[in-house]
Amino acid sequence: MSQPDPMPAPAMGEPYLLTPGPLTTAFSVKQAMLRDWGSWDADFRAMTKSMCDQLVALAGAPQDEFVCVPMQGSGSYCVEAMLGTMVPRDGKVLVLANGAYGLRAAEALRYIGRAHRLIDKGDYMPPRGDEVGAALDADPAITHVIAIHCETSSGILNPVAEISEAVHARGRKLLIDSMSAFGAVDLDVTRIRCEAVVSSANKCIEGVPGFGFVIARRTELQAAKGNCHSLSLDVHAQWVNMVKSGQWRYTPPTHVVAAFLEALRLHREEGGVAARGARYARNRDVLVAGMRALGFETLLQDRWLSPIIVTFFCPADPNFSFARFYDLMKARGFIIYPGKLTVVDSFRIGVIGQLDEEVMRRVVSAAQDCLTEMGVASAAPPASALAERARLEA
Repeated sequence: MSQPDPMPAPAMGEPYLLTPGPLTTAFSVKQAMLRDWGSWDADFRAMTKSMCDQLVALAGAPQDEFVCVPMQGSGSYCVEAMLGTMVPRDGKVLVLANGAYGLRAAEALRYIGRAHRLIDKGDYMPPRGDEVGAALDADPAITHVIAIHCETSSGILNPVAEISEAVHARGRKLLIDSMSAFGAVDLDVTRIRCEAVVSSANKCIEGVPGFGFVIARRTELQAAKGNCHSLSLDVHAQWVNMVKSGQWRYTPPTHVVAAFLEALRLHREEGGVAARGARYARNRDVLVAGMRALGFETLLQDRWLSPIIVTFFCPADPNFSFARFYDLMKARGFIIYPGKLTVVDSFRIGVIGQLDEEVMRRVVSAAQDCLTEMGVASAAPPASALAERARLEA
């Protein structure tokens, strides 16, 4: 079997973005933003409809049962929009958190005045179906559950299928934040029962920042009229306007939509969700093997490593400084990501975007050179970090 062509280097000497989005995009995606579009023009309305139809299809959803509503803003804007629209004002949400983005969902619920309960698993472990079921059994007031598909603060891929089974069996409603997984990790809503999924343009479909989208069960969205706390974040109102006129209610990010349509074309050409996820998984495996060979240790056990981003413990060697390591990696053409953990020092390396195995080998080689330049004799983490991981995994 022939090997795929290697990924081209970023345009104009740009560094590779080893982050969970924004990420390194194809040149043709960038090029698609060179034309101006009229936001009310029929051509742009057709672009919006095509985009939404393709996204519903990517979710494996019947067009008559699910709709896609794009929303201006960053991923967090869109998560808040989903929560504020889909959860009635007298509802109660079970928030499943094992990192910063689950905790941010809880914070959003506090801001918008929705009752909620938090299950916080810390940085190392996923929420499981049995404990979700127990929490729902213990609190009949809970109407909705929100789960993070891929928690990028740690890089953990959460078991949304078993969570969905527990929620659906008890007659509650599941909302999924699939910001960093949709498009590369299977999320067929005919098998993984949920009421809505939210994601963003600048993640695994490899577009650029500027909007997100909510893929919602049509009947649930119809019932959500009047729920929202916000004028501009009302997904139901945005949907009604799009059905009526084909237009976004307020100024859309026209260039970003054009870029996203090109990104969707490339996604389809690569082979869709399965092929993109397989490339990202190969990237992860090459990165993890190479970094472990240098002495680095991953935060997570292999079974929970996502094909999106990997968190590594910072070395215990006193010569290691993340700020210095970051600058040295950047000088070699790689932008990495700081850690976002509460307990230990860490950093993250993303494996999504226009990257392949050869790029990841170059990342490992650059990391080795950086350690040498810093005078780091060992990349092993502090014994206390490993002990804490072992305690929490026990």
